[in-house]
Amino acid sequence: MDFNSLVLNRQSDRDFLARPVEEDKLQRILECARLAPSACNAQPWHIIVIDKGELRDQLADATSEKILGMNHFTRKAPIHLVIVEEPANLTSSFGSWIKRKHYPLIDIGILASHICLAAADEGLGSCMIGWFDEVKVKNICGVPDSKRVQLIITLGYSNVKTRTKIRKPMDKIVSYNRYGIAD
Repeated sequence: MDFNSLVLNRQSDRDFLARPVEEDKLQRILECARLAPSACNAQPWHIIVIDKGELRDQLADATSEKILGMNHFTRKAPIHLVIVEEPANLTSSFGSWIKRKHYPLIDIGILASHICLAAADEGLGSCMIGWFDEVKVKNICGVPDSKRVQLIITLGYSNVKTRTKIRKPMDKIVSYNRYGIAD
């Protein structure tokens, strides 16, 4: 699939088939993640692959919210990738301090995009999850209190059709040579 088709077809899938993901596909996705760029090559992340039934169910429960109806689909996902922020290297940390930008969060966003696009290229669905009980997730995954879990990405074979993307028109998000969003 060419890149434009990949971007057009990738979506946040919230329903998965009860079908395991092949190990070779998972390894290719993780290799794409490993190769993701980061500020000063800091690679400030650690990925925990959760693919065992009981742990996966516990993690799904930590992402769900009964009252608001959030993320109940996560129980159907055969794989959860827990993204833990790691300390950046000295150069990236210094740059973050000087520029008042937390580069590791930007880097994790790039990593997440690589994962989701690689998953789509493998014929898999994915969804980035930011709503979760971080304390529960840390306990389930054995993440030290000093670390932050920034994101969880679910992976699996999608059980939904590709939707038409609804996005703002180009003139609402792009300007040339100076800031200016048309009203």
